[in-house]
Amino acid sequence: MSGTRAYVVRVAEDPADLEACFAVRKEVFVGEQGVPEDLEYDEYDAVAVHVLAVREDGVPLGTGRLLHGEKALAKVDGDLTVGSLGRLAVAKEARGLGVGIALVRAIEDAARARGLAAVDLHAQTHALGFYERLGYEAYGPEYPEAGIPHRAMRRAL
Repeated sequence: MSGTRAYVVRVAEDPADLEACFAVRKEVFVGEQGVPEDLEYDEYDAVAVHVLAVREDGVPLGTGRLLHGEKALAKVDGDLTVGSLGRLAVAKEARGLGVGIALVRAIEDAARARGLAAVDLHAQTHALGFYERLGYEAYGPEYPEAGIPHRAMRRAL
């Protein structure tokens, strides 16, 4: 893919957008990382704010989701002022183009719009540096999630 092609990041508003989000997640998490499909898709998908990066020609490039309020309590230690960023995935051909950064910032914007004070996430340990460059700080021990080492991270908004 040419790095000169434009893309936009938007909140997924309709079923076609959600299908595109799920397709990117399937490609990255199920296909590349071997996460079982029954773990990849969960009850939170129905209540999350999903964001989608899409190339100007309609090709989906990346996705992520925000959980907030009562729906997120189990993921943010019961703190209603914190949102949970998750399922951040960028298609292989779009990596290195700033798509991941744009998705994180869009999720943070969605969190701010909902009055949240911070965003938590569970980062795969190989991605810690990416999130640290965006202002996230790791806390707590490393733990396995879907068989992949993770650390909890947080950024105040």
